[in-house]
Amino acid sequence: MIKTGDPRTLGVPSPEARLHFDTELQELGGGPRRRLLMVDGEPAFELSFYCGTCPLLFRRLETASEKLSLESMQEPLAGALDDPDDSGVIDAFGALLPEGEYLPLLLRVEPRLIIPGKEGDYFSDEQVTAWGVDQFWGLPQYPHTPYYRTFETAVDTATHLYEFVVPMVPPTWNEREHVEEYVALMEQGTVPTAVAISTLDVCQSSLGLADDPAAHWGLTHFLLDGHHKLEAAAAAGRPVRLLSLLTLGESLAGADDHARLPALRAQSRSARATAS
Repeated sequence: MIKTGDPRTLGVPSPEARLHFDTELQELGGGPRRRLLMVDGEPAFELSFYCGTCPLLFRRLETASEKLSLESMQEPLAGALDDPDDSGVIDAFGALLPEGEYLPLLLRVEPRLIIPGKEGDYFSDEQVTAWGVDQFWGLPQYPHTPYYRTFETAVDTATHLYEFVVPMVPPTWNEREHVEEYVALMEQGTVPTAVAISTLDVCQSSLGLADDPAAHWGLTHFLLDGHHKLEAAAAAGRPVRLLSLLTLGESLAGADDHARLPALRAQSRSARATAS
């Protein structure tokens, strides 16, 4: 944690926002089906279900194909942002978002690129320990995207915070030359800044099927700007700064949870200890 801003109202009415949250309805006028992150009117990610007992989820959908970087912000974000309000970055990216309350968090992250099903995959490891495998498929949840793990820490003895950075498009779509330029700059000491809209989802398994049925706090940052920076940082083993605009109205967490988050994010990194 570098600095926390005050909660503030940002954004434009949802029909005008490039990014917004929505709920898919069942056919024939049924109840809510999927909680969605929408980009340019298309479903981009399926998110954790509203029940609070279902597993944490960010699943990329077939129509997720757009980044939301802003050309006017490239120069201010080329180096380390020292304050959330520097250079008008919050207002610039806030214009892409749906109107609501947001908590700005300026974080230092050291990203580790994760391939689903491979070493370090949260969905194949910690989530299975807490929920077991999907009861229909008999398999772990699958996010359909590479992603970055950046931080985790204990909330209390029965609750753990996991942090993720999720690219809007996979790293294979990044321009190799651009990534290599950032690697070179980082090796010379440059610390660039990325920007994300973030959710805090609090999920608690209730199935009684898990080895460690701890509650999981999922702090998930969906990248608006910084796709090449995150890949370069992961490749070079270097940090970046991340300006997170945490949505308070669309997260599956209460006001007390949001209030605790800055202090939790300032703790030392620690992995969840489970019985072998």
